[in-house]
Amino acid sequence: MSAEPIPTPPGPWCPDPMRQQRADYTVEDLLTLPDDAPRVELVDGVIQVTPSPTLGHQDISLLLGLWLHSHAPADLRVAQAVGVALDRNASRQPDVLLRRADVPSDRSLLRPADVVLAVEIVSPGTRRVDRFAKPGEYAAAGIPHYWRIEQDPVHVYAYRIGDRVGPGGERQYELVTDSADVIELAEPFEIKLPIAEITP
Repeated sequence: MSAEPIPTPPGPWCPDPMRQQRADYTVEDLLTLPDDAPRVELVDGVIQVTPSPTLGHQDISLLLGLWLHSHAPADLRVAQAVGVALDRNASRQPDVLLRRADVPSDRSLLRPADVVLAVEIVSPGTRRVDRFAKPGEYAAAGIPHYWRIEQDPVHVYAYRIGDRVGPGGERQYELVTDSADVIELAEPFEIKLPIAEITP
């Protein structure tokens, strides 16, 4: 009598290779991912697993989130690592974002209209995406404000949607201010952010 084979537990979730090749994933598919799925973004129908951030990156993210939480007006809320559906085949997860307070708290995927500010903290492996790809995508989706934070030393670049349009007619960000000392802005609310307060 032969022994029954012991069933092996399923491995960790990963995207379907055929669907990846066809690039036909949509933001609706992200809503059905299992709880054990890694942090992912959707780029032109392809699911991309985002790498784990460094401790320095996370320290800046936490400090900025706390600062925004204690200074933002009541109609805005801070969130971290929540997906934003930029279009049917694209989503991103800003490191920090400000969302409208009336967005239901059970949502795991926001619309661009829900987001007032998207913030990306640049790491060595994300320079090109955070400096070029994401701002173009966020602006095209209509997110009014974008901050890029460089590390070592911490330096904040604050952008807003401007009147410039790209070659395809999409709107683009314009730099409002940047500093490694203090960021002062009138939008999305009155901000006077000492960079030392978000520096680990």
